[in-house]
Amino acid sequence: MANRISVLLAAEAMRDLPTIAATVDSPLGPAQGKRVTGDVVVVPVLRAGLGMLDAVLQLLPSARVGHIGLQRDELTAIASRYYSKLPGDLTCSYVLVIDPMLATGGSAVAALDLLRQAGARDVRLVCIVAAPEGVALLAEHHPDVNVYTPVVDHCLNTDKFILPGLGDFGDRLYGTQ
Repeated sequence: MANRISVLLAAEAMRDLPTIAATVDSPLGPAQGKRVTGDVVVVPVLRAGLGMLDAVLQLLPSARVGHIGLQRDELTAIASRYYSKLPGDLTCSYVLVIDPMLATGGSAVAALDLLRQAGARDVRLVCIVAAPEGVALLAEHHPDVNVYTPVVDHCLNTDKFILPGLGDFGDRLYGTQ
């Protein structure tokens, strides 16, 4: 299910990217279409964002991929970076940050701060579920970043989990705790 939702969200997030006309040979003959011409960089926030990466690469196999590892302290809900590996020269790239959950917004802001420091200008955030608190924090720190999500749930609980939400997406996806 995460794959299907991610394909739809990524398609929407990339809808306005520059394209050129292209012809594809189908089994029944040539078909006219469009091919993305801009440089796209996909950056999953580890580890849960990896569950969305294959879906984006199905749509755009030529995309470059970076990784940002952030871990949220369960007591303070503050994100700390433990890993970052980004492709070079992001100044003219369209960067899609993929992270299934936008809860407090701390991880998203930290990831976007890091991408801005690396030169990224056009950045979009793709998530499966969001909380109003995360959307508000992101708008405060990065008002130019569009968020692509199918739902903004009610609120965060005292443990900073989205209600009703999905629980810990990474744990659910990978069967861990």
